[in-house]
Amino acid sequence: MPLLDHLWIVLALPLAGAGLCGLFGRRWSQTLVNSVAVGSVSLTFLAVLEVVREFTLGAPDHARSFFPWMMAGPFRVDFALQVDQLTVVMLLVVAGVGLLIHIYSTGYMAHEGGYYRFFSYMNLFMFFMLTLVLSANLVLLFVGWEGVGLCSYLLIGFFFRKKSAADAGKKAFIVTRIGDFGFTLGVLLAFRQFHSVDYHAIFSAASTMPVEGAGHYGVLTAICLLLFAGAVGKSAQLPLYVWLPDAMEGPTPVSALIHAATMVTAGVYMVARMNVLFVHAPLALMVVAVVGAVTALFAATIALVQTDIKKVLAYSTVSQLGYMFLACGVGAFSAGIFHLMTHAFFKGLLFLAAGSVIHAMGGEQDMRRMGGLRTKIPVTYWTMLAATLAIAGAPGFSGFFSKDEILFQSFAGPLANRALWAVGLAAALLTSFYMFRLLFLTFHGAPRYDEHQTHVHESPRSMLVPLVILAILATVGGWLAAPALWRGANHFDDYLDPVFASANAVLAMSQPLNLPAETHILEIELMALAVAIAFVGFLVAWWFYLRNPRTPERLASNLHAPYELLLHKYYVDEIYAFLIVRPLLWISTNLLWHVVDTRVIDGTVNGVAHGARGAGGRLRQIQSGNARSYAAWVVFGAVLFTGLLMGLLRMVR
Repeated sequence: MPLLDHLWIVLALPLAGAGLCGLFGRRWSQTLVNSVAVGSVSLTFLAVLEVVREFTLGAPDHARSFFPWMMAGPFRVDFALQVDQLTVVMLLVVAGVGLLIHIYSTGYMAHEGGYYRFFSYMNLFMFFMLTLVLSANLVLLFVGWEGVGLCSYLLIGFFFRKKSAADAGKKAFIVTRIGDFGFTLGVLLAFRQFHSVDYHAIFSAASTMPVEGAGHYGVLTAICLLLFAGAVGKSAQLPLYVWLPDAMEGPTPVSALIHAATMVTAGVYMVARMNVLFVHAPLALMVVAVVGAVTALFAATIALVQTDIKKVLAYSTVSQLGYMFLACGVGAFSAGIFHLMTHAFFKGLLFLAAGSVIHAMGGEQDMRRMGGLRTKIPVTYWTMLAATLAIAGAPGFSGFFSKDEILFQSFAGPLANRALWAVGLAAALLTSFYMFRLLFLTFHGAPRYDEHQTHVHESPRSMLVPLVILAILATVGGWLAAPALWRGANHFDDYLDPVFASANAVLAMSQPLNLPAETHILEIELMALAVAIAFVGFLVAWWFYLRNPRTPERLASNLHAPYELLLHKYYVDEIYAFLIVRPLLWISTNLLWHVVDTRVIDGTVNGVAHGARGAGGRLRQIQSGNARSYAAWVVFGAVLFTGLLMGLLRMVR
């Protein structure tokens, strides 16, 4: 039985795990919960491997409709799943990294309450994320899109008795709904334009339409901008990024799975999936590139001064997502997906290693109260060092290849923009600095905690094995592009070429490249510049936090205003609270609650009730118990009825 013809099995396995753990897990032991939750994801990963094997050996672009799902007049949506090269990459990332994080969670969450509930939510997230990736139409993608948002709300607020966690869950849910409103309008507008929500029908029709040039923006630009609004919310870009840093209130495995490796990359995947539409709307692509570049630099500046280890990684995630959108915006879709994959490796590893540090420190997350951990938790240190080198773009590590390709395409690609390239390069400098700052503050120098009260210990094997596997992937995960360094093939780009071939052809015709004859030398030069920039970031961090550790304090004192601005994250949350949250709360409390709800709605209902009670009180007086009174009322009623009947008879005649 070819699994390609039964793709629903890939979705059914984690859904079954979520249902079983949610319904019966309360009465189960942790071992049984682990067996069901981790076992279902393990089977899912094996099923994904089989799907990839069959797809590699079979025909490309395999799509299968299983049954009609929604039908209303001309509107028809099938429950249809598909597999192509882009799907293969996403399936391996989601299922592979998801499995490692599930294994890690069995150690990290072992002493937390609601154990079965946590794994039920995690399995449910896997189901919705895989639905999003495998969908063959926009409506099914929207189901997965909203489903991962629901799971994000549940997992961020997992410690719901903690007010900050509950508030963070609500904030994530509300902020992402703002973007999802635009996404919904984009789906509806796409159906209105193409009379279908099926990918194949949309792309076939869009490929025959002209590119919407300057001054001639039309429906394709509107569709792309509306869809991108959803991506801005889901992937935490300006101005809707504010939910992701607060989402660190959830357990660390949640941060690794949802807010580093998978869910937040859904917006990048969607833009890449809709590449045919976006290349026909250059304005939308420019918006994607500008938002991505500005977000990458903006978030990187905030990460410079954060002291919570998870908050640093949260803003780093926002920044790296900006890199991915920058790649898509300059037409380098495969580079964006390449960075999505390598980011899943090194950022998932960074969050899990941070969780290992927090576990070793008894729950401490402030880097100012760490230091000297390198020899006490060596496995955590070496794996986190590998991830730091990868995200900083050290030669040979995964991030080196993917970040280099993004910067090169920004400088010399089909839609190259030197200003955006400069912004990306500046973000790379800051990335190297704040990541080595994190490493030095956490693992190097003298201990800044009470060694008598804090008994630092290495994490259990269930947490360390995923760290080691991700460290290997973070190190070698980019080598698919390595042959390009010596004029060979970029195997990752070549693999994804069938997905982006149509878009690349449009870009080549509308924006012909104007590059020096020897582009390979240019790429090597830009690569060397990026490595030099990253090395400068490393040297500055080394000088500040190892060589002269008092320098940051003096600098913060001398540059008090800029330091406070970054420390308070540009006061964006406070501005939103003043301009949006408080006015809405005032309107909700004083107008909608006290006036509309209490006076109008409750007043109307209560008024009807009072009127009915008053009428009933008067009618009750008729029940006097006097037989002659009853007889009189009967006669009165009979006369009245007779009169009405005679009147009706006259009208009929």
